[in-house]
Amino acid sequence: MDSTETLPKKKTEEKLKPKLFSVMKNYTKEQFLKDVISGIIVAIIALPLSIALALASGVSPERGLYTAIIAGFIVSFLGGSRVQIAGPTAAFATIVAGIVASEGMDGLAISTIMAGIFLIIMGLCRFGNLIKYIPNTITAGFTFGIAVTIVIGQIKDFCGMTFSGSPIETTEKVMELIRSANTFNYQAFLIGLLSLAILIFWPKKLEKIPPSLIAVIVGAAIVKLSGISVNTIGDLYEISSAPPKFSLPEVSLERIRALVPNALTIAVLAAVESLLSCVVADGMIGSKHRSNMELTAQGAGNIASALFGGIPATGAIARTAANIKNGGRTPIAGMVHAVVVLIILILLMPYAAMIPMPTIAAILFMVAYNMCGWRGIASMIKTSPKSDIIVLLVTLILTVVFDLVVAIGVGLVLAALLFMKRMADVTEVHGWVYVDDEDDDPDHIALKKVPDNTKVYEINGPMFFAVSDKFNYILDDHKHVDVLCIRMRNVPAIDATGIQNLEKIAERCKKYNISVIFSHVNEQPMQAMEKAGFIEKIGKENFCPHIDDALIRAAELEKIAEAKRTKRKD
Repeated sequence: MDSTETLPKKKTEEKLKPKLFSVMKNYTKEQFLKDVISGIIVAIIALPLSIALALASGVSPERGLYTAIIAGFIVSFLGGSRVQIAGPTAAFATIVAGIVASEGMDGLAISTIMAGIFLIIMGLCRFGNLIKYIPNTITAGFTFGIAVTIVIGQIKDFCGMTFSGSPIETTEKVMELIRSANTFNYQAFLIGLLSLAILIFWPKKLEKIPPSLIAVIVGAAIVKLSGISVNTIGDLYEISSAPPKFSLPEVSLERIRALVPNALTIAVLAAVESLLSCVVADGMIGSKHRSNMELTAQGAGNIASALFGGIPATGAIARTAANIKNGGRTPIAGMVHAVVVLIILILLMPYAAMIPMPTIAAILFMVAYNMCGWRGIASMIKTSPKSDIIVLLVTLILTVVFDLVVAIGVGLVLAALLFMKRMADVTEVHGWVYVDDEDDDPDHIALKKVPDNTKVYEINGPMFFAVSDKFNYILDDHKHVDVLCIRMRNVPAIDATGIQNLEKIAERCKKYNISVIFSHVNEQPMQAMEKAGFIEKIGKENFCPHIDDALIRAAELEKIAEAKRTKRKD
């Protein structure tokens, strides 16, 4: 087999074409049935979540369902992913609540429409790949921060407390919780605990019946039959079962200018969360999404959602994963999910008035827990340099104390300064001596004898978050490969994202029974790998000081692989 020394160049630019139009060419009746079943199950999951997220966002419960219906259908129809499910998500809850409190529903609608326009422009200008310039530390920081704000915002309803004021900021809510401690309602608290227990301990064997739906039914039944003093949705909000209706907000140039920051926040967050969801889904089904088409679809979905009474929408990772697990493999599943939610809205929405507020709070506690990614943050704190940890913690704290605009802005500035510092630290100037053109690089792979079933890649330059997509196609062709040799003599530095990329490559190799060897790993990458436990995972014997040593080791591993194959045949 011929071995390649450098990473292949990026392939042709992705199409700006909805995935639906591509997958329908080979669509079958069997897949349609799977998509319909998956769409129904996801709709049942989305029902209590959409209501809960609408209430957390400070709007009436049906607006969450409008979002799931309108944005969910349009994003599936026009989107760049096979399996993405769009709708209201926890990431927007605190932002939307703040906009509604200060600007009203018209202000939210204008902000969402402008955000949709920004997203369409980003898609048409092929900005989909620029999301990689937001490093994992910032994404993890603001995601955990949002989870914290959701939990703090729901303590009031979980404990049945009564506020004397209407706090908007998270710090104000904490102070109000302290002042209102004497209004604690133990009956509401017990309903909240029961709902939380159902959500946590619902049997995995029955996972196709969403635990949130069971919690809603049980909580509503107990409150209704016992007559205990616990607030329900109907006590606090008017419930409407009317389908979404078109309405235009009152627009002025002055208001548009004032709402641009809010619109940019919604657009950036929708782009980041949607594309992260697409990446997760790609890994689950072995597909590849079209990022620019997805951004365009998210823009169209948000514009339509705002015009039909909804709130901002984005790709929902949990609902997308549920779609995949239940057999959904095309956008038809997402479209079915939207239609089923519409049917439920028209026929069953009046019963939502019976849902206790502590149950809604319990559902949102679980949403916050599932989105916070505490395991990933704990791993980053253990394995990342102190500077990366500082960026993460600053982003997290600013998200809780101030808002996402400040958090992402400051986080990006810190990450950029950190990046420049690392580049300065690893840049060196060397004197050179004349070498004959024919002998320019005596260590060039073309002058080496590479074993037949060994593939060699050379990585040149720092492995940072901004270059993470360049390693995706290593081992695209894994047939007849026993050993992958990664040559890192020209990699002066690596960060947490770079190590994660190497871990993904190692996992793929393990899946295909391919051994991994590293050649000439420099001091900083070696220290980072050791700190992350990566060297122990690969084996110290597979880290070679020179390419000649690596090729000798590759030959040994090939013999072992061949012996195993022979033994299996016998």
